[in-house]
This record gives sequence, structure tokens and C-alpha cells, in this order.
Amino acid sequence: MTPQALLEGIVRGGAAVQRRAMAKAITLLESTRADHRALADELLTALLPHTGRALRLGISGVPGVGKSTFIEALGLYLIAQGHRVAVLAVDPSSSVSGGSILGDKTRMEHLSVHERAYIRPSPSSGTLGGVAEKTREAMLVCEAAGYDVVIVETVGVGQSETAVANMTDMFCLLQLPNAGDELQAIKKGVIELADLVVINKADIDPHAATRAQAQIQSSLRLLGQHGNPEHAHHDEALWHPTVVQISALNNRGVDGFWAQVGEFRRLQGANGRFDAKRQRQAQAWMWERIDAGLRDAFRHHPATQARLPALSADVLAGRMVASTAARELLNAFLPAVTHLRPPEALETRPC
Repeated sequence: MTPQALLEGIVRGGAAVQRRAMAKAITLLESTRADHRALADELLTALLPHTGRALRLGISGVPGVGKSTFIEALGLYLIAQGHRVAVLAVDPSSSVSGGSILGDKTRMEHLSVHERAYIRPSPSSGTLGGVAEKTREAMLVCEAAGYDVVIVETVGVGQSETAVANMTDMFCLLQLPNAGDELQAIKKGVIELADLVVINKADIDPHAATRAQAQIQSSLRLLGQHGNPEHAHHDEALWHPTVVQISALNNRGVDGFWAQVGEFRRLQGANGRFDAKRQRQAQAWMWERIDAGLRDAFRHHPATQARLPALSADVLAGRMVASTAARELLNAFLPAVTHLRPPEALETRPC
């Protein structure tokens, strides 16, 4: 299908046509072929006027915290409220075989068959931060198709899933009632980026859930005072990160969660931070794609490929340190693409 045909199917197609066009469009976006990338860029440019009206919600948490169960309960609740819900679920890729199970839809058996929901699992393919490389582009496809709530579910690797916070409007972190002590709750990293912390499975141990809620709320208050200025606690016009208890399996607390999301959106829209955050994210996305393009150009440039086998062999044999090999490769690559003399002392950074 051409970009124009995909655009027509996504924006104006019927239910079946739209789903097929969305699936083909996201597959095109995820392709690494140069000709596909050119078509994908053309499609994204055409879709852009139809995007930007959905709420982008990031959901993260450790494996076993119940992200899929929570997303299904939330999705069905939102559909009952008249929303259309898209879920972009990222599945971890094997470092051995490179494959992914892509089984998140099987955990959402009721939501996945609903006509007002769209679920797309994608492999992480080695991308760090708990998201797939083309998650941002996939969000635009869902928004252009008229889904007004787009949920991004990360792979669930622990405290390093910060990338999703940089591509969504609100970042929600799911925690277990007995996930750790006060020190664990105060650890910097993913928790200080959270706009809302959800204690899931609170029905298993209500006392532990209440204790965890108090500990994490105290930690968020401390981190807001000394960390993220977006979470400052001295200004009533700003959002105050909070902690809620739910039981997704028993469908308890989902309405309270959504009420908090609505309050967050109201405050962020009133003080201008909602639009400003999206502008920063768009600029960060541009630089992220520049970095990825430069890495790809470096790996595939003839000047690099000519010297890479010998230098790799030297590093493997212990005849050369990795930093020296990287410097020599960069000194071979940079003049080839800039026509400049290689710098006398090139600072080496990970590629």
C-alpha cells in the first residue's frame, strides 16, 4: 500500500480497513530498509495534522506487578466512558535468538477483541529504556486513527525504564505492596520521574499496601523538593505526584486512578506545561533519530568496514584496548564524511 492509501485507510477507513491500514503502517515504520524509511517519513508527514489530540499514558513496573491486567481493566473502563483506547505493548527481545514472544494480547483477552480498542505488541529489539525504537511513530498512527487514549506498556525491566517518561504526557509506575523498604522507595531513577504511583494487588495484603503507599508518598515529597522541578510541592498550580491503591484483578480503584489522571491533565493544561512538555519531547525525538542515523552511517560506511575486522581482531586478542580501536575507527570515518583532517586528539564516546 502507498503512503496515500495508508493515510486514507487510517484516517477515513471503516473499522476493518482502518485496523489493517494501522497494522501495515506500523510494520512499515518498524522496517529498517532504506526505501521503507523514505515511505515511512512520507506517511508520518501526511499523518501529522491528524495527531496530537490523544492522551499519551506511559505504564511501567517490574515483571509480575500486573501491568497487562491493569491496562485491560483500565481500557475496558475507558471504553465504557466513551473513549477509544490504543495499547502499544513492548515485549523484550532475546539477546540470544533475537526473538520475542509478543504475547501481551493474550493477557488482555477481553480488551483485545473489543472494537473500540487496538493492541499492538512490538519487540524491543535491544532498544534500552523499556520501549521499542519506533514507539513514538506508532503513537502518531494511533492518534491519527482517532484513538483518544494511547497507552504505552514497557517491557518491565526494573528501575531503568525512563525512556517512556520522555515520550508520554503522564508516566505511571506500578508497584507491589511488599516491593521494599523506605530506602528502596526513595531510590532515584524511575520513581522520581513518576507522575503517579499505583500500588497494584492491594487486596493481597491491605496493611502492606497502606504501608507502601505512605512510604512512597513520603519519598515522592522528598524527591519533589530536591529533584524534579516539575514536581515542586510549593506551588498549588503544579501537579503533586501521588500514590493510589488498586486491585486490577478485582477491578477496584480504576475509577480513582482515572480521576487522578484527569486532575493531572487539567493542571498541566492550565499552567502551560502540557504543551511545553510535548515540544521538548518532539525536539528530543529529533536528536534521538540523528544519533541513531549517525550510528548506522558509522557502522555501514566503507571506511569503517574496511578497518573494522582487523581492529576487532586486535581487541579480541588483547593487542589493542577498545578505546584506541574506537578512536582509530572514528578517525577513519570522520574525514570520509566531512573531508576534514582527523583531529589530533579525538574524544571517544560509546557508539
